[in-house]
Amino acid sequence: MLKQRICLVALGILSATQAMADGQADAKGFVEDSSLKVLLRNAYINRDYKDGNDDKAEWGQAAIGTFSSGFTQGTVGVGVDAFGLYALRLDGGKGRSGAGGIDFFKQGDSGSAADDLSKFGAAVKFRLSNTVLTYGDQMPALPVLNYDNSRLLPESYTGTLITSKEIKGLELNAGHFTAESRKSAEGRDSGGLKSIDVLGGSYQFTEQFKAALYASDVEDVLKKQYVNLNYVFPLATDQSLTLDFNGYRTKLDKSYAKDSGAGGQDNKIWSLAATFATGPHSFTLAHQRSTGDSHLGYAYGGYQRGQNRVGDGGNTIYLANSYWSDFNAEDERSWQLGYGLDFGAFGVPGLSYNVAYIRGDNITTSTSSGGSEREIFNQLKYVVQSGPAKDLSVKVRSSVLRVSQKSSEYNVGGNELRVFVDYPINVF
Repeated sequence: MLKQRICLVALGILSATQAMADGQADAKGFVEDSSLKVLLRNAYINRDYKDGNDDKAEWGQAAIGTFSSGFTQGTVGVGVDAFGLYALRLDGGKGRSGAGGIDFFKQGDSGSAADDLSKFGAAVKFRLSNTVLTYGDQMPALPVLNYDNSRLLPESYTGTLITSKEIKGLELNAGHFTAESRKSAEGRDSGGLKSIDVLGGSYQFTEQFKAALYASDVEDVLKKQYVNLNYVFPLATDQSLTLDFNGYRTKLDKSYAKDSGAGGQDNKIWSLAATFATGPHSFTLAHQRSTGDSHLGYAYGGYQRGQNRVGDGGNTIYLANSYWSDFNAEDERSWQLGYGLDFGAFGVPGLSYNVAYIRGDNITTSTSSGGSEREIFNQLKYVVQSGPAKDLSVKVRSSVLRVSQKSSEYNVGGNELRVFVDYPINVF
């Protein structure tokens, strides 16, 4: 059904009446509008687990190259996108690798992580007016299919995606993907995905109000819908209040629910965050709630839960209380208090700090109820503002997560440290 809707929407997009300036009419050429960028990333994650679990840590150096051509001139423009990825393992051998939440280098049958990995992907793209059809290897960033770029190397997907911006403020997306490349492994089909269809869009109603609605169908796994409402209330000078609502409704396929031990098939999860910004300060209060009869809670991602693979991307969780823990267990209710500070107002541009305290309770598992968890999150980030190292960023992040015994089937507590150094280079 969703696949038929995608076809109908695609036809509608391609035949839409032009309501904006024709983007293709301004095409400068395949070479003239091309760019080549390289991101050098050094990443380290250490997890000191509690309750007798072995500690895990991985450290690696990556080079991520991305090429994007311009479009040829004419009614229909043609172009190419490509990427090349390479990662070298600096630490995290046998015994220290293998944590699903880190996953820099996939373990082999021997239990040892790979010494390095490399992969390449490319896609061809076509533009008609303000509508682009891309086929091949891509990194989609949609609420129901969002590639994970928060580890050493990013995930990627192979398939077709149509993105249309024919009407000002409106973006429509329709796609069909048939393979997932795991961020820690080589090859195009290493993530366990059979296929996924995605459909939806977002619309900027006013300068203050934006909304989005998306749906996905992961073959033999689940069907999912997503809604977002975002409103910014301008207050005094340099002050605003932002209300952000995000919600997912998921229904697992019956066979998948049985094989994964989910028990039931349904989950609904939503979050509402209120952020008050005044000058360099921001204060956040958020509530998140999960309901339904699936013991998996909100299911997403590729391989975080053993063989219970979903395949819709490690960042497909547009929810307020997602840090080390996602606070997405069955029946879980969680609250967040957060604070952010931009040191630019104090003479240190590029330096920022964020802290959050999140507590979840009412957790249900297949063997218990009434569980709880709590997390203290801290992050310090600095971006070089000028000089030869301009745009180089250093991010240090830590989390202290504690999980009650009743919640041990759902999650495991510990102390986490992440250090990421990213250096983007614009070759041309």
